[in-house]
Amino acid sequence: MFAIPLTARAELRPLEPWLAEEFLANLDRAREHISPWVSPTFVATDLAEARAVLRRYADKRAQDAGGIWGIWLEGTLVGGVLFVSFDTALGVCEAGCWLEPGAEGHGLITRAVGRIVDWAVGERGIQRVEWRTVAGNVRSVNVAKRLGMTHDGTLRQVHPGEGRRVDIEVWSVLADEWRARGARAAADKAEIDGLTAAFFRLFTNADGARPDVGAIHRLFVPDGIIVRGGPQQEVYSLDSFAEPRQKLLTSGELTEFAEEETWERTEIFGDVAQRLCHYRKRGVHAGLPFTGTGTKSIHFLRTPEGWRMAALSWDDDR
Repeated sequence: MFAIPLTARAELRPLEPWLAEEFLANLDRAREHISPWVSPTFVATDLAEARAVLRRYADKRAQDAGGIWGIWLEGTLVGGVLFVSFDTALGVCEAGCWLEPGAEGHGLITRAVGRIVDWAVGERGIQRVEWRTVAGNVRSVNVAKRLGMTHDGTLRQVHPGEGRRVDIEVWSVLADEWRARGARAAADKAEIDGLTAAFFRLFTNADGARPDVGAIHRLFVPDGIIVRGGPQQEVYSLDSFAEPRQKLLTSGELTEFAEEETWERTEIFGDVAQRLCHYRKRGVHAGLPFTGTGTKSIHFLRTPEGWRMAALSWDDDR
């Protein structure tokens, strides 16, 4: 309960002391990977220490001074995000994260941090969100950049490390910047929604509509590709995909055809975006009515002319 979806396979939930065993198992898988970058007091080595870490953040949450949330990927705790500090009187908080190596590459941290920053700025009135990371932690710095944060500076030799003292980079995003970023994201999402809807309309000949599959070039970047999934995978250029479908839809062989989204999730990262959607379709083929469902994955790029599709793959449900 109290779960926030991050992707079709991942969700964000409160990480409470009663989950100490699961938390310790996650730390055991992540220990070597995250130890150079996080506080030694966080990387618990036994169940008592793991429970103490979660109790510390539960106490912070009770005092409105912090909090911790776990990321579950396909039912397994793989990492999480936290407010190291949270001061509503001052209007400043510090966010942080950890993730085991097997869960990297899915954008989970960026999505999860975005959710808690939305809450901090939108509901709690936080004016400045900080992100502090050990200098040289490239993955952490990249998260800050994807979230639109600014590098405020580097605090030199702040903490003792292995054989040397450690520099800390300070990144931040201000409330006005975060809200402006949200407004830009909403405009981008609306444009991507329209682009996706236009793609579906290309193939519609139901209710007297005239299909124009050749217009696919206006929706894609040059040399965009389309891939059919399933047992018989096929890779198409735009022309090799469009030409036989235009013929099929105008020859009378396939009539009353229409396809529409039934669910979608779109993630935008700067000038690239991806959309996962489920669809349903209907039509009459060689005189026989049919229906079907399936899944599409679409990748987008921002171009000087606006958003365009770069690649699309689909798989009909069997």
